[in-house]
Amino acid sequence: MAIFETIAGIALLLIGGAALVRGASALATRAGISPLVVGLTIVAFGTSTPELMVNVMGALMGQTELAFGNVVGSNIANVGLVLGAAALIAPVAIDGSVVRREIPLVLLITAMLLVMCLDPLLRGQPAELDRSDGVLLFLMFSIFIYLVTRDFLETEDEDPLVQEVRALHLTERVERYGKDALWIAGGIVLLAIGGHLTISGGSALAEQFGVSPAVIGIVVVAVGTSMPELVTSIIAAARREAALCVGNVVGSNLFNAAVVMPASAVILPVQVPQGGILDLTASFILLLALVPVFLIGNARMGRPAGAAMLTAYIGYVVYRTIA
Repeated sequence: MAIFETIAGIALLLIGGAALVRGASALATRAGISPLVVGLTIVAFGTSTPELMVNVMGALMGQTELAFGNVVGSNIANVGLVLGAAALIAPVAIDGSVVRREIPLVLLITAMLLVMCLDPLLRGQPAELDRSDGVLLFLMFSIFIYLVTRDFLETEDEDPLVQEVRALHLTERVERYGKDALWIAGGIVLLAIGGHLTISGGSALAEQFGVSPAVIGIVVVAVGTSMPELVTSIIAAARREAALCVGNVVGSNLFNAAVVMPASAVILPVQVPQGGILDLTASFILLLALVPVFLIGNARMGRPAGAAMLTAYIGYVVYRTIA
């Protein structure tokens, strides 16, 4: 029963997230907001709404271990599973100043998360992410928004990634504002229901199998909530349009670390589960590996590198499951 509840919850999260993005995008374009702004905000971060809802509901229900595993596991899956699978289909290119800026920023925020979790070593206290940590991470995200906005206003026509976003069909009109509002409202309701089912089902699943909720978050919930990124990247790679794969993945990781995780910590301090520091370290190493991969590969991740990433991800998930 727990597995079906978890799967149903994840399915509702994905449907609700898609509905919310559709409604918000249409409403924004009808209101005269630039398609570029819509693409780089609502659409870019919309695929992370399932993770956000899982963590908010987890904090409200006191299940912070599963919430922690969801964020870190999603970031590991985005790099190892999503990018690795896309690169196996077709070489993945890294283009645009956005990506070159985001990778160092995500590495910095992940390093900050690691330091924040070293309470036993630095302060002799149990490891947790408290409200002050959450506020600091939110401030880091605000710096990213400022940098992106400034750079796009100054050099938007020169950036290949911006040109890709401009090519998205975000200017479709609908009959009434009410239809957009219904999509948004329906998406929020489905996200709330899906988040509740995922947390309760995941917690029951952890108890049933005798493992930490964080492990269920990494193995089951994180993979499920990363499905939008996985499907989008695989389709793009199959169509030989993989230029946005890295931007999609790295942007999602940044949103997870600088918005989703602190959202949980602000509501309720997040207790770092056993193995949590190892999970953050694995996330950092996978991200760091992107730098030499693209430097050596002429700004491309080929099939050998993709296979290595995918193998590393599968190996780590197996280790965390049986450890």
